Amino acid sequence: MFELKTISRHAGTVLVGQLAVMAFGVTDTIVAGRYSDSALATLSVGSAIYISVYVGLMGVLQALLPVWAELHGSRKSPALGRSVRQALYLCGFTALAGMIALLNPEVVMRLTQVPEALQDEVKVYLAVLALALPPSLLFRMYSTLNQALGKPALVTWLQAGSLFIKVPLSVWLAFGGFGLEPRGAVGCAWATLIVNYAMLGLALWMLRSQDLYRPYRLWHRLERPDWPQIKAFARLGVPGGMAIMVEVTSFTLMALFIARLGTVASASHQIATSLAAVSYMMPLSLAIATSSRASYWLGAGSPNNARAAIVTGLALTAAAALSLSSALWGFRHFLAHAYAISPAVTSLAATLLAWVALFHLFDAVQAVCVFILRCYRVTVAPLLVYCVLLWGVGLGGGYVLAYEGLGTLRPAPSPVTFWLAATAALAVTAVIFLLFLWRAMRLPAPSHHPS
Repeated sequence: MFELKTISRHAGTVLVGQLAVMAFGVTDTIVAGRYSDSALATLSVGSAIYISVYVGLMGVLQALLPVWAELHGSRKSPALGRSVRQALYLCGFTALAGMIALLNPEVVMRLTQVPEALQDEVKVYLAVLALALPPSLLFRMYSTLNQALGKPALVTWLQAGSLFIKVPLSVWLAFGGFGLEPRGAVGCAWATLIVNYAMLGLALWMLRSQDLYRPYRLWHRLERPDWPQIKAFARLGVPGGMAIMVEVTSFTLMALFIARLGTVASASHQIATSLAAVSYMMPLSLAIATSSRASYWLGAGSPNNARAAIVTGLALTAAAALSLSSALWGFRHFLAHAYAISPAVTSLAATLLAWVALFHLFDAVQAVCVFILRCYRVTVAPLLVYCVLLWGVGLGGGYVLAYEGLGTLRPAPSPVTFWLAATAALAVTAVIFLLFLWRAMRLPAPSHHPS
């Protein structure tokens, strides 16, 4: 298979980094839970708001991967450097928008009926993360650049190494000591801020010192904003970011709808969501690797090699998804008991994990397809599909089936109903995206290089 070794190695490296980043959230959850129930509740609400903001902005910058991979493939090194510098303006706009949203969470907390006792602490938590947002987005640019160049290991080492800073910092700043007052969940936010700036500082040092980056003249004087190019970035990035936001919020809103079913339903759904999120890291890594190589070959003027790389990426995704889904199905009872001790929770969670196993098959396919479609500049249509199917059929359909009934079907108030609807919606999404991709690959590949 064409580029099997390259895509596998790239995806495996990215996967390690993604799991390290997920460990940040796990660390904060454990620390806050050990500190107090109030701190854990603050973290739960605050992180949900932060993630809803961050993933959309991150998606805007991640969507630049095919642009830079194409320039790398076409050997236009100075143009790639200039493109990165122009993207700094886009990063600045996204960071400013994100900081404004995080510093003004009152409307969101009012709509979601966050208890007043938590609101002040959540505001402080989000204010700290607002300061941590710019370095996080700049590091995302560095990560995207390295993925486009086929050098993800440099990012993975930084992400994995940062855990050795994040874990002790979160414990210290949350519980206090050595002259510091305990800060609970807010202490975890300060730890995140420190780690984000440390990672950005190391990334800048590497950009300055490593020979790898010298051909791109990244440290050339910053040009004035090239508004046509920034607009082209936005046309690619904004729909991509919004698509990720729709995908993530379809899960966060599902959790809110399920919450009214009680503690057992919420706890079981949380177990299912947690394992679905971890499982998603595999197709995400393959999506990044495959889209990077496809864009590289498109930039090099070899659309046939791009198509061959895509076929390899899809085959790897299918094989990995089948293996992981089989494991989720076979070990669903063991996994449920590993997360909880309540018989009611473990029983329902095991049922939900059976649905997660099927859900993951379609999730893996659509995730890889949507990344590859950006290589062909197909961005708006996937966003519309997400809105109609994930929000409309998956989330809306689950709500109707659970609480209102449909035709002769009586309401079935259970998390299973929501997962059934979400799985059906994602199955249709995967099929549509495969058709989109098949059509895009058959059309002549236009030139997308910025002037």
